[in-house]
Amino acid sequence: MKIYKNFNISKNHKKSIILIGNFDGIHLGHQKLFKLANSYKKRFKLDIGVVTFEPMPKMYFNKRIKNFRISNISQKNKTLNSLGVDFIITKKFDKGFSKIKSEFFIKEILSKKLEAKYIFVSNNFRFGNKREGDVKELIKKERIYGYKIVKPKPLMIGRKIISSTYIRSLLEKGNLKKANKALTRNWSIQGIVQKGRQQGKKIGFPTCNIDIKDYVIAMPGVYAVKVYKKDSKKPLKAIANLGYRPTFNQKKILLEVHIFNFSGNLYNKYLSVKFIKFIRKEKKFNNVNQLKKQIQSDLKIAKKS
Repeated sequence: MKIYKNFNISKNHKKSIILIGNFDGIHLGHQKLFKLANSYKKRFKLDIGVVTFEPMPKMYFNKRIKNFRISNISQKNKTLNSLGVDFIITKKFDKGFSKIKSEFFIKEILSKKLEAKYIFVSNNFRFGNKREGDVKELIKKERIYGYKIVKPKPLMIGRKIISSTYIRSLLEKGNLKKANKALTRNWSIQGIVQKGRQQGKKIGFPTCNIDIKDYVIAMPGVYAVKVYKKDSKKPLKAIANLGYRPTFNQKKILLEVHIFNFSGNLYNKYLSVKFIKFIRKEKKFNNVNQLKKQIQSDLKIAKKS
């Protein structure tokens, strides 16, 4: 799979099926879209390309949004590769790009640069300066520029539309089981182990401290997790606390992971933490002994998960 940083793609990737969007989390709804795109790929003998943006436009326009992502770029690209995508265009979203007119985006980028044959978009897709462009405009100009718009209906389970927004809300409410089901995999956070204040070590439960950066903040609490070292497929069973550590009066959100039966130095190592089960909400204890007693109880649950 080829990754581009701009719209200057190779000749063999022109005249392809293009899917445009953030694709954050690549959940069941997205997977349905890629399944349809792959049927077009097979039928018309065309490649599949994805156009996505960094930073995500919503985070660019609203600098107050700090924790939003379900997946980081690396996770997203890896999942897209598994879904039959041939190339990805990750366009930097900046002031200049945000100001381009919708007509320019259609004519100069979709038509001239990409020579797109089929363009998959959601019904609420907006683009161009001040979000002036929409799906109606794209459809209106199909014949002029020689592409065809495909806008599948969103996937619904029960009365809920499966979307990235829905999955963020599930994670924030602590409904990990439903979120994992909608993702068709365990939600995970990747990051580098940092040196912390070693409070866990002092009370007999050494932890790996991972800055969650711009990941969505799931319900602060204790989780059963599996940890993977970089380039390793072997899981290490562990327990994690995602939160603010109120017993120690901390204010910064942090992911602390205690790996069972492990000895070794993981500082500056890149880890992937898969969230298996939500055990309980984070709470403030009156003293360290109360906390240690609760951790022992949490460990029993985590080891069975």
